[in-house]
Amino acid sequence: MSYRTALSEVLTGLAGPVAEAAAVRGRFPRGAVTALGRAGLLGLTVSTEFGGGGQGLPEAADVVARTARVCPATATVLQSHYTAVAVIEAHGGPWLRAEIAAGRQLASLALAESGALAESEDEGMGEGDGPAADSRLLVPRSVATRSGEVVALRARKQRVVAAGEADLYVWSSRPLTAPDGLTLWAVPAHAPDLFVPARPGAAGPRGSATSTVFADPVLVPAEAMLGADGAGLDVVLRTVLPWLLELRAAAETRRPPVLGPALDPPLDPALDPGLDPALAPASDPGSALRPAGFLAAS
Repeated sequence: MSYRTALSEVLTGLAGPVAEAAAVRGRFPRGAVTALGRAGLLGLTVSTEFGGGGQGLPEAADVVARTARVCPATATVLQSHYTAVAVIEAHGGPWLRAEIAAGRQLASLALAESGALAESEDEGMGEGDGPAADSRLLVPRSVATRSGEVVALRARKQRVVAAGEADLYVWSSRPLTAPDGLTLWAVPAHAPDLFVPARPGAAGPRGSATSTVFADPVLVPAEAMLGADGAGLDVVLRTVLPWLLELRAAAETRRPPVLGPALDPPLDPALDPGLDPALAPASDPGSALRPAGFLAAS
């Protein structure tokens, strides 16, 4: 069965009703994501050596475009997933790649942060303007500290798609020892002390579960590093941004025009590192946290 046939069956059988629940009630499209995994579409871009579809960015863009026409929330989830998988394909281990190929792992990106530059460097720049906004994505404040074979990651990541719904986050931090750049990690969502707000709010398309993810800190094995220490900046520039921009363009060519702005914000919140509106003040009851691996009912 071709990936287009498999996708058509998923969209016809599940994504329509799921899309309504996502757009109207803000419910994460868990049924659609599960069906995409079973149909081999979450593993579309994983090498055939590990059981994946062996396809590339053009095919991923095609899937995102077709999905966006039916369910913007699911399309947003796929954008982040396929981009994260591109990083994992280049730098992840065999077990993880095989799990994604089998449809058992939904991946997402945890890269964007606010305040990555000093206020003096940001002066005069808007939250979404020019190099200051890019630097918030490319120069993380997140701290990584190694003790033996364990690394502690401490951060507040913003605009994370499928926060609390994904199984794995591609995470950025300052390098452990390298003088500059950034380091990427594969962080499992079930890791202790990884949390998202209990009420994600309205960031991203409704139903995409776009929110903040907190690590205070989260402990991962040193082997969870993706690529070399400090080499993540090159990966973000050469892989993450090109994939996100291409998938965003594909989604916007097919997105339904009938949804109002409140239901249909930009489809790639990972590229908007501004302050997350979902983050409530600490004194607000809505700022209660839940584990980042929590799966909401679909």
